[in-house]
Amino acid sequence: MNNSYDFFAMLSRMKYINRWGLMRNTIKENIAEHSLETAMLAHCLAMIRNTYFGGNIDAERVCLLALFHDATEIITGDMPTPIKYFAPTIRDAYKEVEKMAADRLLTQLPEELAAAYEPILLEREEEKELWKLVKAADKISALIKCTEELQMGNQDFVSAEYSCRRAVEKMQLAEADYFLEHFLPAYKLTLDEQA
Repeated sequence: MNNSYDFFAMLSRMKYINRWGLMRNTIKENIAEHSLETAMLAHCLAMIRNTYFGGNIDAERVCLLALFHDATEIITGDMPTPIKYFAPTIRDAYKEVEKMAADRLLTQLPEELAAAYEPILLEREEEKELWKLVKAADKISALIKCTEELQMGNQDFVSAEYSCRRAVEKMQLAEADYFLEHFLPAYKLTLDEQA
């Protein structure tokens, strides 16, 4: 019987997987940082829906799903969006690779804990509404990264910023639109202007 499990040691490697590999970055971003930001944003989106749009979303559950949403990239690496979504066959094949990576991570836990982590790592149909918010938060996090890079004068992110904004808008989620209108502008302010 194995008394040692690798799951959390593997998760700690999220800090070594850099995002935006095809872009020149002013500030490097890894998937651990991105996952934390996405979790905070997903929680916020759930709270916006509950507060302003009559929702009844479990904000803590959304936050948890977002925290682990890129955990499989420890195994797969960060696939650039233009490649991942280039064609339906590539997208579907990558989803299968992500499923295999999640299954592999789950084998690195005791059986009883794996059962508890499986619905966190693998999307379930009954949590489809929660995952919409996670995906919106993921896109907003990317938009924030683009905004910050542009503020630093990095013009490599002009097209990415446009694409990320359009992706969020195409989701047609009132809570995401609310965030873009009321919170995103502050990312263009200096610290003194924010205070």
